[in-house]
Amino acid sequence: MKDIDRQQEDYMREGGKTRGRGRHHHHGAQTFRRGRALDFLEKLNVKRMTLRQQLEAPEFQEIRMVIQGELKAIELVIEEFTKQFELHEAEKIKEQACRAIDGEDDGEED
Repeated sequence: MKDIDRQQEDYMREGGKTRGRGRHHHHGAQTFRRGRALDFLEKLNVKRMTLRQQLEAPEFQEIRMVIQGELKAIELVIEEFTKQFELHEAEKIKEQACRAIDGEDDGEED
C-alpha cells in the first residue's frame, strides 16, 4: 500500500495530474491575456488614427462635430483600458507613433 502511495506522489510531483496548474501556467495565461489586451488596444489606436484622419478630410467637414465626439470617446476608452490593464508603456509607444505620423514629434522623449 505504501508503494502505491509513493508512486502516486512521484506521479504528481513529476507533473502527472497537476501538469499545467503550477506557476508557469498562470504566468502563461497572464501573458496570453496581456497579448489579447495589447491586440485590442492596437485596434482602438487604429480607430483613433482613422478618426483623426477623417477629422482633417474635407469630405467629412459636415459631420466634424460627430467625429470629434467619437474621437474624444475612443480616447477616453483607450485611457481607461490602459489604466485597467496597466498597459502604460504600450500606450506611450503608440502615442509617440501617432505624433510621428501626424508630424507633431519634436524628437524629445517624455
